[in-house]
Amino acid sequence: MPLAARRLGGIQVRSRWTILAVLFVARAAFAFQFGSVGAVAPQLGQSLGASLADIGILIGIYFAPGVLLAFPGGAIGRRYGDKATVLAAILAMLAGELLMTASASWSVQIAGRLIAGTGGILLSVLMTKMVADWFAGREIATAMAIFVNSWPVGIAISLMLLPWIATRFGLHLVNLAVAGWILIGLVLMAFFYRAPEAAVSVDGEPGSVTSETVHAVIAASSIWCLYNVGLVMIFSFGPTMLVERGWSMAAAGSTISIVLWLTAISVPFGGFLADLTKRGEAIIVVGCIGFALLTVLLSRSGQVLPVVMAIGTVCGLPAGAIMSLPARVLEPKTRAIGMGIFYTTFYAGSPVGSAIGGKLSTSLGSASAALDFGAVALLVCPVILLLFRRVVAGRNRPTALPST
Repeated sequence: MPLAARRLGGIQVRSRWTILAVLFVARAAFAFQFGSVGAVAPQLGQSLGASLADIGILIGIYFAPGVLLAFPGGAIGRRYGDKATVLAAILAMLAGELLMTASASWSVQIAGRLIAGTGGILLSVLMTKMVADWFAGREIATAMAIFVNSWPVGIAISLMLLPWIATRFGLHLVNLAVAGWILIGLVLMAFFYRAPEAAVSVDGEPGSVTSETVHAVIAASSIWCLYNVGLVMIFSFGPTMLVERGWSMAAAGSTISIVLWLTAISVPFGGFLADLTKRGEAIIVVGCIGFALLTVLLSRSGQVLPVVMAIGTVCGLPAGAIMSLPARVLEPKTRAIGMGIFYTTFYAGSPVGSAIGGKLSTSLGSASAALDFGAVALLVCPVILLLFRRVVAGRNRPTALPST
């Protein structure tokens, strides 16, 4: 798309970077909604009469629809159009949030999170394709790094803003604030987004994947899932842990949000470092181990701010290298089905991780147990990476010629 202004529904859109900004804001609403429960967990638990185990379920169930929707998400977009599907997804997010606003019943809260999560999963899967459509062949790495950062930015804002709103105005206004951001994303997508004139497509029938490829993709997705479990434990249970130490909810949320703000810097830097050094696997190993050790330290140290800053600096480094793993085993014609497997595995594991973290916190009487669980999940990542390497090595090994 040329840099000259184009008119979309009477509104001027000047470049693909404006399109990226629209996608960034809309996806950040997804992150803002997901993080809203963990941000006000202490007050929400009191309001609902819910334990930390219950809060963990409420956090994690947002991803549960991904088990069913991640795989067919691309096909749904092709059938009904990417933009129309994303608009429907945002409406589902809005409907789920408004449902949670309408009643404090536990069953209604669960239903609202499931409806909202259904929309959020579709939005996330299809928007990744939208970014690729606009930036394929030009600044794709930079664009993807910016797009991925909508997740930590949205959650960081939820940790800073929502505890303050909850303390002064109550949980009802928290839900309305989340709904307001979602509505902004809906308006921006409706009036500012359109598909590029020449979207990239792959001709022919979809390719088939071998069992070795499936195993490699599942291994890569498991690493991504466990890495995110470690991160989720920080921003979902970190504020509650600080409140248990006597911090105010607003101060606890703002302090933990520093992790997400620094992650917005360390994620693209880690990807750049992996490309520059060609040592992505080493960055995954060192980054995950460092992240795990700092997480354990956070749950035990009185020097919260320095540890939080160190976590934010280190935790984003492995993200780009982890997300590059599927590309090592997927061809263009198998990419759609392969990434469907990748995201299905990821969304199947994510709710389980949050539920386990909440259950451990309840059983052991402290939210710090969830952080320790996150550290263990991070330490498993290098082990699975070793399995991934073995599968890839076996897949690439040339077949021996029959003897004569």
